[in-house]
Amino acid sequence: MIKILRTDSSHQDFINLVNYLDADLAKRDGEEHPFYAQFNKIDKIKYVVVAYAADKPVGCGAIKAYSPTSMEVKRMYTLPASRGQGVAGKVLAELEHWAAELGYETCILETGKKQPEAIGLYQKSGYQIIPNYGQYAGVENSLCFEKKLK
Repeated sequence: MIKILRTDSSHQDFINLVNYLDADLAKRDGEEHPFYAQFNKIDKIKYVVVAYAADKPVGCGAIKAYSPTSMEVKRMYTLPASRGQGVAGKVLAELEHWAAELGYETCILETGKKQPEAIGLYQKSGYQIIPNYGQYAGVENSLCFEKKLK
């Protein structure tokens, strides 16, 4: 059974999971990692979700305002031993519900082409590929997605 906790970026379980995420991304991104890392700071994120299985933190994600109508999904991660059990889908669904509760109309996100598991999750969850936005415009290894919440 997966339990979901809503919190913020000061929560230690979130910080620990993000450290695992950053280590994984550093390997996948290689020389491009510093470019992406600059957009993934976690200080002062108000909307964070941590997933627990048997009271152990196994996954996380966050949202932050991107525009008056869009929330950006950030810092999605599931521990390798917990993958394939629906953790990421539950985290993503909770983030979408939270964004809708806050009055946002869409969720947007960026993921890397070297993250096929993430791409599959987002497509399965109803996200559509959109032109790369903001700092990701023109970045060859980035894919951007959007999902209407209402």
